Amino acid sequence: MEIYGRVRRAVLVEGRSQRAVAREFGLARITVQKMLRYAVPPGYQRQQAVKRPKLGPWVGVIDAILDEDKSTPPKQRHTAKRIFERLREEHGFTGGYTIVKDYVHTAKLRSREMFVPLRHAPGEAQADFGEAWVVMAGVKLKAHFLAMDLPHSDDCFVIAFPAETTEAFLEGHVRAFDYFGAVPTRILYDNTKIAVARILGGEERVKTRAFSELQSHYLFADKFGRPAKGNDKGKVEGLVGYARRNFMVPIPHFNSWDELNAHLEAECRKRRQRRLRGHSETIGEESMQSCGVITLTPPPGAHPQLAERLCANIGMHPPRCRSAHECER
Repeated sequence: MEIYGRVRRAVLVEGRSQRAVAREFGLARITVQKMLRYAVPPGYQRQQAVKRPKLGPWVGVIDAILDEDKSTPPKQRHTAKRIFERLREEHGFTGGYTIVKDYVHTAKLRSREMFVPLRHAPGEAQADFGEAWVVMAGVKLKAHFLAMDLPHSDDCFVIAFPAETTEAFLEGHVRAFDYFGAVPTRILYDNTKIAVARILGGEERVKTRAFSELQSHYLFADKFGRPAKGNDKGKVEGLVGYARRNFMVPIPHFNSWDELNAHLEAECRKRRQRRLRGHSETIGEESMQSCGVITLTPPPGAHPQLAERLCANIGMHPPRCRSAHECER
């Protein structure tokens, strides 16, 4: 590898001819040309797909078995040995086990889902609901808490409610924006029915009226994860577990939801003092820089009406829209 770098430097930096460099290092000129094309040795590169004359007629059978296995329990899927036995018994295969085993191994690697580390731009957020037990005024009940994470700085906000409702979703966002002092440029969600009325395929969604009004008021962009793919929003998934383990263990006892949420906000502020491994600044310092690239739109205090609109039939009259708060009265 040292000679490789010296050859490239002699030609590309010092400006010497390929002929002179090849003579000096005792290399063929075609070898020098290859060294100039690649920054590091490319290694062997196969030009054509591997030919399997004995296995070829049965490749389709093996692929069909592996595709069918995707819908069966993991502990009852075919091994390479079992596929080899079926090929011999059911399809008259006369080849050896090794070529079957090598093909199955390669095919499974091709179909395996790959994960690439994500980079998060300043101002982006992720939001999700979690659950935890609390004791409220002496009664043990399940709290539903909205967690919002700013992945770039790892800053977070957590607020709890008696139920996962549209009103809780809306109020949680307003309180989170006030806490951060900024509205994220884009927020990533799962496909909660509070925000998504229907999934059309791909990234297309029909959004609920309540979510559309919230988005129109605060002007943030949205993104929805793939169904059943929690790793799409892994940061907030981790935050939900972190908040449950660190903010609500042991089981918290409070007399009101306001007291519980004051406790959760205090824990979030305390967490801002932490300095994560590999970072030179605290979470709070990085959050201030991250939120510095975005502004609070609209300004604090201009909050939307936190109510879900419902339609009700009143006698013989046509439906009229009412808020959920009106329906409770």
